[in-house]
Amino acid sequence: MEEKLAAFRRLLIIMDELRAGCPWDRQQTLESLRYLTIEETYELSDAILEKDMNAIKKELGDLMLHLVFYAKIGSESGHFDIKDVLDSISEKLIERHPHIYGEVKVADAEDVKNNWEKIKLREKDRKSVLDGVPNSLPAMVKAFRMQEKVHGVGFDWEDAEQVWEKVQEEIRELRYEVKNSHQAQMEKEFGDLLFSLVNYARFIGVNPEDALERTNKKFLRRFKYIEEKSRLQGKELKEMTLKEMDAFWDEAKQEE
Repeated sequence: MEEKLAAFRRLLIIMDELRAGCPWDRQQTLESLRYLTIEETYELSDAILEKDMNAIKKELGDLMLHLVFYAKIGSESGHFDIKDVLDSISEKLIERHPHIYGEVKVADAEDVKNNWEKIKLREKDRKSVLDGVPNSLPAMVKAFRMQEKVHGVGFDWEDAEQVWEKVQEEIRELRYEVKNSHQAQMEKEFGDLLFSLVNYARFIGVNPEDALERTNKKFLRRFKYIEEKSRLQGKELKEMTLKEMDAFWDEAKQEE
């Protein structure tokens, strides 16, 4: 524990020194760091999906720097410092784990999640269970989080089969609108279908954002394989037939 505290203290000291002596660090604000923090979060997400433990360690360090940086800026304006930040999260964790720090009994992790959402509602005096879902979340992540939150208060399907039936219903409705060329309705029904698929993913224990990103990465690898093979043959992609590209695609699949 002492070594860990010393390492954290060292980072705080370095942050103080950079803020005082480095022109770039000195000019940063909460707003200027925001987009960089988002980028670092996505880099951590990539490392996690790739199961690259060394990269995860590195990206966690980058994020830790950002957290310390925000706290340093907050201390300069007198609004909060790193102690306030750490005290706040410690108090929140104690408050939201009454089964550990109180007398509440829970049967499993699902009970813990449900209690967490109910406590959040009381703490922040929110008018809606969904008030805690950030507006700026990517659409798929937002759908997943909304579904999780309403599940916490009992608004949900009974089982995965019901959700799958809903998915099939939405597919039929989308196909009807496509056949009738109703553009506005196509978009609406496509959105309904995606929302239902996200819900089904939740029921079968799949994170839809992670699943889609893994497919994105798989597509990227396979298409780059086609590009590399075309270069080795001295051809441009546009000069190749679809059959030739499909053959390389199948080769890429076999090498995975």
